[in-house]
Amino acid sequence: MSLSIRNQIAGTVTSITAGEAMSSVKVRLEGGQDITAAITTDAAKELGLAEGTAVKALVKATEVSLATAAVQGVSIRNQIPGTVVDVAAGPAMASVKVDVNGGGLTAAITADAAEDLGLAAGTSVVALIKATEVSLAIA
Repeated sequence: MSLSIRNQIAGTVTSITAGEAMSSVKVRLEGGQDITAAITTDAAKELGLAEGTAVKALVKATEVSLATAAVQGVSIRNQIPGTVVDVAAGPAMASVKVDVNGGGLTAAITADAAEDLGLAAGTSVVALIKATEVSLAIA
């Protein structure tokens, strides 16, 4: 199956905390970073997720925010450090490609935000992704 979701990062399930309706699934990405996905418990069961399951973490580019440093005092658990490799800015929006050690992420942000942050190739950033915006697929 082909998907329009640009961010498809390979990893391995390291833990699952199942709740009545939702489960928290921790995934170790190939670059060594951890990412958490909040998915329905039914979906976790249907996918047959268990520790050691190879998965792809899927995140729409519009759900990736960028900061120039780690952010404290925020509920966003997924904070993945990386380096900007390309910025393609138009009049309204910018597509920012980020190398995250072993993979890549694309963030779709406003052109104003990209300019205000001074984003350019080589800029250190932190990708911020809410756990509820991470989907999982069996690799």
